[in-house]
Amino acid sequence: MAKIILTGDRPTGKLHVGHYVGSLRRRVELQNSGEFDEIYIMIADAQALTDNADNPEKVRENIIEVALDYLSCGLDPAKSTLFIQSQVPELTELTFYYMNLVTIARLQRNPTVKSEIQQRDFHNSIPVGFFTYPISQTADITAFDATVVPVGEDQEPMLEQAKEIVRRFNYIYGDTLVEPQILLPENKYCLRLPGTDGKAKMSKSLNNCIYLSDSSEEVRKKIMGMFTDPNHLRVEDPGQVEGNPVFIYLEAFSTEEHFKQFLPEYENLQALKDHYTRGGLGDVKVKKFLYAVMEDVLAPIRERRKEYEKDIPAVLEILKQGSIKAEAKAAATLHRVKQSMKINYFDDQDYLDAQAKKFAEE
Repeated sequence: MAKIILTGDRPTGKLHVGHYVGSLRRRVELQNSGEFDEIYIMIADAQALTDNADNPEKVRENIIEVALDYLSCGLDPAKSTLFIQSQVPELTELTFYYMNLVTIARLQRNPTVKSEIQQRDFHNSIPVGFFTYPISQTADITAFDATVVPVGEDQEPMLEQAKEIVRRFNYIYGDTLVEPQILLPENKYCLRLPGTDGKAKMSKSLNNCIYLSDSSEEVRKKIMGMFTDPNHLRVEDPGQVEGNPVFIYLEAFSTEEHFKQFLPEYENLQALKDHYTRGGLGDVKVKKFLYAVMEDVLAPIRERRKEYEKDIPAVLEILKQGSIKAEAKAAATLHRVKQSMKINYFDDQDYLDAQAKKFAEE
């Protein structure tokens, strides 16, 4: 069986460093590993519209922003198919068929759906499209016969529900769909990067993000203003590293090479943590080190983005060709699904012959 990846992002804004450590960095590694036969990276505009239906311009404008972030991080259209979800209509038809395999009660129990409904404060006005998000996601995954889906841990319940739908479909209609496996980030600190304000999640609406496209000065200001240990008031005070965003970011981004280059008086991050914990190490010094680390990571991304920004028509062409390729793949899956469901009436010669014979005999 071919090894195939499907993953993507909603185009509701520029991507931030949480996206980078949570999925983008890993996608590039997987792309360049040579282990996978096909890689599909989706800009999920249709899913973004489920809770932005009254603001389509927001989604439309961020298509290019997300594409630029993808390309600047190292996703290569020669190795990965970058496409726009809405340009693959087969995904909508698959979603419709899968709806019959899931109960409302099961959707209501999905932890990710419950959490995101609360975050958006929908109460009793939940859009049906948003509520059925797990079904749509299953269509996205199965349309490309994805064997692996790299996501953050918050999406694990969605993948479990996708597996349930696949099993249900195959049980009723025969072995047709590929059951996907989830691939979580290897570094536990990359599972959920907190916001710069110490909030549990980095969020565009909370304005606590460091964006991949931020200038060097913007990154510096955001890091120097980061929330740390509120009880670490003086340099000599013992500090808390657990739950401290600065140290969580260092866990996610720093390497021993960074210490050799920018902070050679410490052998590694553990040595820095130990000093901070016992006191005698100020927040400013740690933040300056984090800034140096982040710049080492983000500067090349920023420069590649500037190059792609010079030729936006070429970026759009990448998305167009990727969408054409993605649609061809999804169409083949849809044909197989309709065949299994026995709703491929005009493509099934045996059915046509049998019906003609049946009524001729009458």
